[in-house]
Amino acid sequence: MKWGWIDLIASIPNIEILRWGRMLRVLRVIRVLRGIRSFQKILALMFRHKVKSGVGTIVTTAGLLVTFASIAILVSETDSDSNIKTAGDAIWWSVTTITTVGYGDKYPVTTEGRLIAMALMISGVGLFGTLSGVVASVLLGASDESNPKIDKLIAEVQLLQQKIDNQKDGATWK
Repeated sequence: MKWGWIDLIASIPNIEILRWGRMLRVLRVIRVLRGIRSFQKILALMFRHKVKSGVGTIVTTAGLLVTFASIAILVSETDSDSNIKTAGDAIWWSVTTITTVGYGDKYPVTTEGRLIAMALMISGVGLFGTLSGVVASVLLGASDESNPKIDKLIAEVQLLQQKIDNQKDGATWK
């Protein structure tokens, strides 16, 4: 209700001076655009340090998935046969489902709950697959920075390729 009263006053058509309240909507758009610019800076920073930000992104995404799936399953499982009745049950179910362990002690019985479970299972498999890829790249020595020795070798190979191409142009090859 912080901004709603301004919209209410600006909607009064008979008083011309109150229509200037509509200009405050422009301020809202500017605030949203500033937020988008900040988001772009965060994305640029993330792409600069891919390995570190990859792990952070995976952990954040997993946390958000568990949180929202817990809330969604708690809201959707209102059937009397449901065995997910408390927030603790919902969190336990979300964690075991996203990790694809699924003990079977807590499970959804409604159609909505089962749809949430399917989405959470698929997301969990994708997240842990991505996490294993990031861990493998760290263990195999992939880094964000270029290796000067490899860059030098590439330059030498390119120079040799140029020399071979020049020789081909000057002589007949069979």
